[in-house]
Amino acid sequence: MAELEATRSMPANSTIVYGVASDVDIMDRWLPQGLSVADAGPGTLEADGDLVPGPGPHEGLFRASEEQLRVEWGGRDHPGYAGWLQVSDAAAGTSEVTVHISLLDEPDSGSHADEVRELLDRSLDRLADEVSRRLTG
Repeated sequence: MAELEATRSMPANSTIVYGVASDVDIMDRWLPQGLSVADAGPGTLEADGDLVPGPGPHEGLFRASEEQLRVEWGGRDHPGYAGWLQVSDAAAGTSEVTVHISLLDEPDSGSHADEVRELLDRSLDRLADEVSRRLTG
């Protein structure tokens, strides 16, 4: 089982960052390229793209908690995949985002785990860019 995690500082307070990270309508701007999500009703997302295993789209579970500044997701038809994103306040009006991915059918090391870590890092960079655009736009 692979448990993968990445953390990144963000240039805004936790409320702003959570607002960007939990907005399904703009997630495609910061999620890994090759992954697209759309709202599929209460507590449900539809995921499609090159990173989705097999023919898509796939239905997934989705929960966003503003009180906890947390977003959680999992594959309904791929129960071996789940993740969460947590936003927390940091110093001087900044915040920090941690993303955690659980891949039950994957080893903790190897080329696929390395690929996922790289995707997490790039996605957090893109999220920081999106947050910066929110501040200047």
